[in-house]
Amino acid sequence: MLKLFSGRANPALAEKICSYLGIPLGAIEISNFSDGEIYVQIQENVRGRDVFVVQSICHPCNDSLVELLIIIDALKRASAKRITAVIPYYGYARQDRKVQPRVALTAKLLSDLISTAGTDRILTMDLHAGQIQGFFNIPVDHLFAAPVLIDYIRKKNYEDLVVVAPDAGGVERARAFARRIESPMAIIDKRREEKNVAHIMHVIGDVADRRCVIVDDIVDTAGTLAESASALVRQGALSVSACCTHPVLSGQAIERIERSPLEEVIVTDTIPLDSKRSNKIKVLSVANLLGEAIRRIHNETSVSSLFD
Repeated sequence: MLKLFSGRANPALAEKICSYLGIPLGAIEISNFSDGEIYVQIQENVRGRDVFVVQSICHPCNDSLVELLIIIDALKRASAKRITAVIPYYGYARQDRKVQPRVALTAKLLSDLISTAGTDRILTMDLHAGQIQGFFNIPVDHLFAAPVLIDYIRKKNYEDLVVVAPDAGGVERARAFARRIESPMAIIDKRREEKNVAHIMHVIGDVADRRCVIVDDIVDTAGTLAESASALVRQGALSVSACCTHPVLSGQAIERIERSPLEEVIVTDTIPLDSKRSNKIKVLSVANLLGEAIRRIHNETSVSSLFD
């Protein structure tokens, strides 16, 4: 029998997933002791059940992570048959390789923590780098928000559309996006001088008199996004929009988006926006996509066929 529980990071998304599956959200108590320690109690029988836990590792990311680990431990000790961690946004993923001496690989560290807690399987979306799947020694189902984002873009009926990769690392993602909508592609040549600070060098590709859509996995401080939009406008783009799966939106992100030439920033609900609002931001839900993947995992049918 399928059971789905939610942490406190993104309960609205969990509710939508349950609505798609036609099941109630599992009963769970999560609270904090006065010193901040997290308390979890599963309030229904899960012995022998196929259990899914929805929890994005988003702000406050450290609390969200520890809460996920504690929920998994509680389910394991309650004799759940299989525990799948549904992590719409896998935080700490940007530190996935050593680009400087003596730095941590947090993406690998988290995979070890989540596995050790008792997780049997991972379901996640738009990892910052595909190789993070290999950090786990348990099965990982890696979904992409592209079908949801592409469907929205297609309905716009843009002519002369160009898909733009915001940096060299995003070329593969942008190329797949461009292939699906049969559009040409351009690339932003970006040099990052320090954390959350990027300098746009130049645009590779023809964007003059075209409508540009920047495709990325994360919009964090929106500095790169705003600079990219300005660079494209300087090269003669008619308009600039952006599709970003995970709306981290930290620091001055909202202000930068408002001041930028971006017409629209299309994001998904892998991370709740709460008070982070802008008329330029359009939120699409990935609940049905996650819900269908959960159904297929539970029924032991193909998840990859979702993208055929």
